[in-house]
Amino acid sequence: MSDPKNTDDHALFREVPPERSGITWVHDNLLTPLRYLPETTGAGAAFLDFDNDGWMDIYLVNSGPCDLYRPRIPLGNALYRNNRDGTFTDVTEKAGVAAETFGMGVAVGDYDNDGFPDLYVTSYGKAILYHNNRDGTFTDVTSRAGVAAPGWSTSAVWFDYDNDGRLDLFVCNYVRYGLDTPTSCSGSAHGKRYYCVPKIFDPTSNHLFHNNGDGTFTDVSAATGFSKALGKGLGVVATDINNDGLLDLFVTNDTAPNSLFINRGNGRWDEVGLAAGVAFSANGQARSSMGVDAADYDGDGWQDVAVGNIDHEFSALYRNNKNDSFSDEAQQNGIATATQLLSCWSIKFIDYDNDGWPDLLLANGHPDDMLDGSGYGVRYREPLRLFHNEGGRYRNVSDEAGPAFQRELTARGLAAGDYDNDGRVDVLVANNGMAPVLLHNEAGRQSHWLGLKLEGTRCNRDAVGARITWSAGGVRRQRLKTGGGSYLSSHDPRLVLGLGSAVKVDWLEVKWPGPSTRVERFPSLPIDRYVTLVEGQGAPVASETQAPTTKRQP
Repeated sequence: MSDPKNTDDHALFREVPPERSGITWVHDNLLTPLRYLPETTGAGAAFLDFDNDGWMDIYLVNSGPCDLYRPRIPLGNALYRNNRDGTFTDVTEKAGVAAETFGMGVAVGDYDNDGFPDLYVTSYGKAILYHNNRDGTFTDVTSRAGVAAPGWSTSAVWFDYDNDGRLDLFVCNYVRYGLDTPTSCSGSAHGKRYYCVPKIFDPTSNHLFHNNGDGTFTDVSAATGFSKALGKGLGVVATDINNDGLLDLFVTNDTAPNSLFINRGNGRWDEVGLAAGVAFSANGQARSSMGVDAADYDGDGWQDVAVGNIDHEFSALYRNNKNDSFSDEAQQNGIATATQLLSCWSIKFIDYDNDGWPDLLLANGHPDDMLDGSGYGVRYREPLRLFHNEGGRYRNVSDEAGPAFQRELTARGLAAGDYDNDGRVDVLVANNGMAPVLLHNEAGRQSHWLGLKLEGTRCNRDAVGARITWSAGGVRRQRLKTGGGSYLSSHDPRLVLGLGSAVKVDWLEVKWPGPSTRVERFPSLPIDRYVTLVEGQGAPVASETQAPTTKRQP
């Protein structure tokens, strides 16, 4: 008899098939006998509301032409509009965002504060900035904006590092790679080629672009010291490590020490990864780190960090020691053991059951498709993993999460967002050389929630860096609106606050990021729905686009 926990009726997440969602796009990694490294590192995905109708749309990144390839058939990215009924329609051609480059990931942000999200697409080659024209179309403004970031860009993040009210842009660069470098390796007697370990390639520097407020950006990488901080960047999250109101950057590097850049203000940054205890593993080795995310998982008011690593290197859970240092708690929480044979590309904190505690989701897949049968216990396709937060300690619930967590995937990017506005955060997994997987959240049906759309007026429109504190049922919690996170992907900009069994929000406070750092208190807010909070307005605005409310028992 099958385990009832592994049926759709008991699943925490349910996979939505393409024939139901309408998402028929498939990623093409252009797999070649020459084993070029870019084949194995993509691709990313995003939840975004590009038409500003209150419903999350979907963007997917594909491979394409570059100096290494000339695809026989045209390949491009895809933009799917949300039809508000659980289905999506491909509007890529009309929107003009196919890109047709060897794409990697996407970062979504309203860089000109006009209320409509813009797209930054990273790639092996030139990155692209698409400005949202507010009419369902986009314009490539990369050259005018000055954010091409040539080379091999991977994850990127929009965040306001100097609190001037405008989103700046940080772009991870991977390794020096091209036709003038050794692009593939051979190790067998017959000369069969395989993907080279990134350790043999030279590191590069990342890019920091300052928003000038006129549609252009200034590359301040040299002035801020980022051009001297060489690495092999794959993932990035912008968060406030030391609670000083300035957003810092945690950057994961592949076969190189991870970097923690502390924002000291006035354009000054300190790289403290080694001193903070996050640069190397416990035995002093640089790991192959990929995904990264930040949240206060133990409820002490300080941002912690999770990092996904390749197999036999164990993914990490860094608890913030409140003194610019961290302790890896992955072993104590069962995460290290569960990830010993897994390669984690994306890692994301989400409160999937709306109990107020951030859970942890990992998307996995080995980079080398020739690995199967090697005898090391590692496979090319790997399952998702889910950890439930139980008061600051994690429990592996993957076996009871449903059939979707038994599937073996070539997962890379992972985006989180509530695409049907039911107050439960859904998941989109982008797979290398496969169709994406859309997971609908079935958990938390008995929990109450409050959805927040924050809208800055003096601070950046997306309110990245805002700190939300609230009390529900006498329990006080806190959330920081971070930037980026996961791997190559962007997420629903709204916040879903899990209230558990509480039937009301006692009060909620928003500390808006600079330049004003205004603090606004809301004594009473409705539950089980989305509201918009506008900086300085002093009263919530109810959402006009709500999914039917699921009945819950108080």
